[in-house]
Amino acid sequence: MRAIVIHAHGGIERLSHDEVTTPAPGPGEVLVRIKAAGLNHFDHDIREGVSGVRQALPHVLGCEGVGEVAALGPGVTGFAPGQRVAVNSYQVCGQCRMCLSGLDGICEQGFILGVQAWGTFAEYVVSNERSLLPLPEALSFIDGAASIVTFGTAWHMAVTLGAVQAGEWVLVNAAGSGVGSAAVQIARLHGARVIASAGSDTKLERARALGAEATINYATHDIDRETAQITGRQGVDLVIESVGGAVLQQSLAALRKAGRLITCGAHAGERVEIDVITLFRKHIRLQGSHYASRREVAHVLGLIGRGELKPLIHGVYPFAEVQTAARHAANRDFFGKMVLTPE
Repeated sequence: MRAIVIHAHGGIERLSHDEVTTPAPGPGEVLVRIKAAGLNHFDHDIREGVSGVRQALPHVLGCEGVGEVAALGPGVTGFAPGQRVAVNSYQVCGQCRMCLSGLDGICEQGFILGVQAWGTFAEYVVSNERSLLPLPEALSFIDGAASIVTFGTAWHMAVTLGAVQAGEWVLVNAAGSGVGSAAVQIARLHGARVIASAGSDTKLERARALGAEATINYATHDIDRETAQITGRQGVDLVIESVGGAVLQQSLAALRKAGRLITCGAHAGERVEIDVITLFRKHIRLQGSHYASRREVAHVLGLIGRGELKPLIHGVYPFAEVQTAARHAANRDFFGKMVLTPE
């Protein structure tokens, strides 16, 4: 099969479009013929070798994808050949304490496709049966591939952890990213008032078109001061944060009493100084977020299939043009999501 492979960690030139052996499904596993795969910044980290997780090389990238069931391993009963499916990024055991509590996005025995195992940037990928989800018929392969990680993560952050409510002020940082553009829509779906932040005015214009009521360019303005002016010095109720560094610090300061900040990324700075006195005096909740549960991913795929949410597709690239897509990701000159296809 054809796949996007790295034989060594490093720059974009390390991405190669190679012929590799097609995997075979084992007991409880399903072989999926990939129709489309979503590109994430995490793929950039894996390629460069800065993710903190080691890979055996050569390695096939890609942590989310959609397609059709090609073959069933022994014991698989929940799926049939030819069935349209979404491949959940996090491969879960279904039996540990976290899985049994509904938090299978942090499964104690789980692993991530494209990280600890060969991923979805290939014509075929193997997934365990528990980590496959039926893909709604109304949902295209392209939209499905763009939604598993971004909309699943944004829903987990804004709804499950953030408990977003109608009328609340919600600050969405990195609103031009896949998670950010999804979070703007999800907050608006719940009746919240959205302030979108990003590092370019062009991205902020796009965020307004998605429903953001106000915008902040965090490359040129201070988030705390700007949100105070926008909200009449009330502050924001909820922050969906994925930037880190000074943006995280300013966002904490922008919270009103009993506010919540949910974070899932920190590429602008993984270590920041936090004023703990302010944290407890304002009764602020600061919480990390990992992967969404399978239930949450299935729910958002259904909403997208019904047209209630919509992934923003920056571009669709064949596997052979992966280096072009990777440059957009590295330079952050995209809005929404990029998708790769085998053809």
